[in-house]
Amino acid sequence: MVSPKRACIIVLALIPFIFMYECDGASYPSGSHVDNANITAFDSQKVDVSVYYESLCIPCATFIVKNLREFFDHDIISIVNLHLVPWANSHVNNNSIICQNGQDECILNSLEACAINIWNVDKYYYLINCFEFLAIDGSPKNWKSCIDELGLPSEPIRNCYNRGTATELAKAYIIETAQLSPPPTILPWVLVNNKPVGKEYENITSYVCKAYRGTAVPAACNLR
Repeated sequence: MVSPKRACIIVLALIPFIFMYECDGASYPSGSHVDNANITAFDSQKVDVSVYYESLCIPCATFIVKNLREFFDHDIISIVNLHLVPWANSHVNNNSIICQNGQDECILNSLEACAINIWNVDKYYYLINCFEFLAIDGSPKNWKSCIDELGLPSEPIRNCYNRGTATELAKAYIIETAQLSPPPTILPWVLVNNKPVGKEYENITSYVCKAYRGTAVPAACNLR
């Protein structure tokens, strides 16, 4: 596990979570009906990509907004099962969470964990992408603007945060990260089909294209 440079003990349940506005609820289509057997067969061919990170880790933020963005801009996501894991360099002490980069990171980790828990990847990625742009910009406290900008309903994420779900998600992610073998030595810690890519994480799209064994090859893979 990467050693934290500095830590801040924070009890998540005591962090004020005040929304200055309420976004209008938006409805999202669930998609057209397709045969479940076909879905299962296609999903079994997808490449598993797991990303263990912290929200205010700048290399992590850069990876999310730049390298993972390729998945969505070039339809690589169609052949990927993406698993994002915030809280990768935090740990639990009694009922408190020790965060590497202070209270702002604990809050953003919680919000990102809630987003992953609430929405599908096409929605939560863009919200996390927006949060991580703020992290790079040095303005993570402006996270509410991302919810407003994307037109997402604020109530689900607010309920997740306020009712204890965020804390339970944090503990689960911390346990998951602690059980990795080999343990993370850098962040982001990226796995492709459960194998770490180490410092080669910036080449994640190439790794995915090489690992994919299905027939629905995205055009972007043919360019590599």
